Amino acid sequence: MEIQSLSVGSMDNNAYLLTDAGEGLLVDAAADILALLAFIGDTPVSTIVTTHRHHDHIGALAELAKHTGAVLVAGEPDAAAIESATGVRIDRRVWDGDSVQVGSTVLDVIGLVGHTPGSITLAYSPAGEAAQLFTGDSLFPGGVGKTRTPDEFDSLYTGVVEKLFGRFADDTVIHPGHGKPATLGEERPHLAEWRARGW
Repeated sequence: MEIQSLSVGSMDNNAYLLTDAGEGLLVDAAADILALLAFIGDTPVSTIVTTHRHHDHIGALAELAKHTGAVLVAGEPDAAAIESATGVRIDRRVWDGDSVQVGSTVLDVIGLVGHTPGSITLAYSPAGEAAQLFTGDSLFPGGVGKTRTPDEFDSLYTGVVEKLFGRFADDTVIHPGHGKPATLGEERPHLAEWRARGW
């Protein structure tokens, strides 16, 4: 599977194009439809995955869905809000234990509650190679995503520690919703610091 990324919009959202066997999957149709159309080019995008419901991650979803005819995927707890904000229909509402596929590549869905109720991460775990995590705004280099209450922080921090750091090796690459990639190994020594500061 090939991974390409593009930063779009005033909030520098990362959109990711995953391609395998001539088929494309887009992670987050954010902000700028013209930039995204140029980005995907003639790649047949069969699936668009939205990592969470925040407006900067769904700005081009309706137009790109119409252009591509792709199956639209989102976390179950965020799906209705995405539909309400964009006017699109989420075709697949997913959560822990589900998967999405591009070509012959299968990506696991990991639900993380806290930044929003239905944020999801996609995990690509190729045999003999470093895993790749597309974390949306749940995990960044330097900490977990923004939360509004101590309970939301506790939920997100616990989910990230157990479902990401507890499952994947240090060479696993984090592909966040904004900013540059990092590895779990680079971030793991700071987990106690994140816990102590509460963000």
